[in-house]
Amino acid sequence: MQSLWMIFASLSFACMGVCVKLAAQAGFSAAEIVFYRCAIALALMGLLVRLRGVSLATPHWGFQLKRGVSGFLALTLYFWAITLLPLGTAVTLNYTAPLFLALLLMLVAGVRLTSGMVLALCTGLAGVALLLKPSLQREAWFGGLVGLTSGVLAAVAYYNVRELGALGEPETRTVFYFSLVSTLGSLVWLAFSDIHVPTLETGLLLLGVGAFATLAQLAMTRAYARGKTLVSASLAYTTVVFASLFGALFWGDALGFLELLGMALVILSGIAASRVSRANPAEQD
Repeated sequence: MQSLWMIFASLSFACMGVCVKLAAQAGFSAAEIVFYRCAIALALMGLLVRLRGVSLATPHWGFQLKRGVSGFLALTLYFWAITLLPLGTAVTLNYTAPLFLALLLMLVAGVRLTSGMVLALCTGLAGVALLLKPSLQREAWFGGLVGLTSGVLAAVAYYNVRELGALGEPETRTVFYFSLVSTLGSLVWLAFSDIHVPTLETGLLLLGVGAFATLAQLAMTRAYARGKTLVSASLAYTTVVFASLFGALFWGDALGFLELLGMALVILSGIAASRVSRANPAEQD
């Protein structure tokens, strides 16, 4: 099933997260990491587009622009939320995107949400909350609003990916334009940030950020464009499973009972969404 590409995307996003964390520990700012992520992805996608002979001409400029802008803003606000909130809180708020996507599909696309699908999505979100143990203090309301907005904008970006896939846009073209818009946008952010010259070691880390981001974007775009949208959204929760495992492996982050229970709920939500969607005629491959 094409939605299973989301699992590969989640693994790639988690690998990107490892590189981002290491780059941040090396002294690079969020603005720099976002810029290198987008610029490297743009270079790789430009090469891939040329090798595959994919034309960059598109009759769907509106959707491409909406996808690029909404995706970049979601990414920017996500990084901003990380600077304002505990990491667990920021990640959890960003992962409200599948719930907002379900609401968007219901209101705009007329997709009928079954009770089973809603339960699967909520179960996945509950698993993320257990795994990351978020806490939002009253004085951190602004950061919470930033993080929640990143989830809303991510849902809009995913919806535009779905529409572009339905219109027949190749994944490579969609990811290329997202990378182009994001690179231009991150240049503006970088103008207000300190700039560090990468060494060989940190350069490899930044290259990893861009390379894993590109792989993740390609796989995610295929999952949303060719698979069942809400199944892909549920499987996106597996990013936190991979990230938690990497955290335990590289930084010794402890996985207690609540973390293991959260992982189980995340995995079960993906399985449940897959089974429920087979009986839902509104969401077919």
